[in-house]
Amino acid sequence: MHIGFILDGNGRWASNKGLPRAIGHKRGAENVEIILRECLRLNIQHVTLYAFSTENWQRPIYEVKALMSLFKYFLNKKLTQLHEENVKVAFIGDISPFSKIIQKYIKNLEDLTKDNDGMHLNLALNYGGRDEIVRATKRISSLILKKQINIEQIDEDMFSHNLDNGSEPDPDLIIRTAGERRLSNFLLWQSAYSELYFSDKTWPDFSNRDLELALTEYQRRTRKFGGLQKTKSAESSIKSFR
Repeated sequence: MHIGFILDGNGRWASNKGLPRAIGHKRGAENVEIILRECLRLNIQHVTLYAFSTENWQRPIYEVKALMSLFKYFLNKKLTQLHEENVKVAFIGDISPFSKIIQKYIKNLEDLTKDNDGMHLNLALNYGGRDEIVRATKRISSLILKKQINIEQIDEDMFSHNLDNGSEPDPDLIIRTAGERRLSNFLLWQSAYSELYFSDKTWPDFSNRDLELALTEYQRRTRKFGGLQKTKSAESSIKSFR
């Protein structure tokens, strides 16, 4: 099973408590650890976290700087601990605008965990679904210009494999916190038939119990993938961890 998380509401959590927004992001990062460990316990095979979008650069400079400091700490100190849990970590998005040290930590983490065969964790950094589609189109166009493929060979499978992490299955379930009911440019191609679940809890308050409620709701749904017949029940896709 593949779950995508849109980690929304860190700043609002802090503001509601009269705290700086940076504190909310720190608390949100701590909650990532909690939810990931629950996903490991539940045997969730694939997880994608929407951590920083292409639009997030538009936030106040002080907030972006605080996020960059947080990324450096968690990439270098915390997330490396996932290696001990046999987690394979990959990144989606355009990481070129990040500092050299953050890019180094990203590469180190991918290299460290590349041979792990446990849960696949995808971190979306400087990620936008539209941007990903544009970059995939450029990759395919380059292959055409080099005469490595012709136009007739282009199909959905080829396009999918030219996305940032094309080997990953499409998400079965996307969970968004903090009450907003939209995808906000997250996995636009891959989410065509994903089930969507919206929680009113902010991400720092989203608990293991809330994850259980989301999975219970997912289990009730019938996934038809555009057809009239039942092609795959949501319940069957999560039996492995119940």
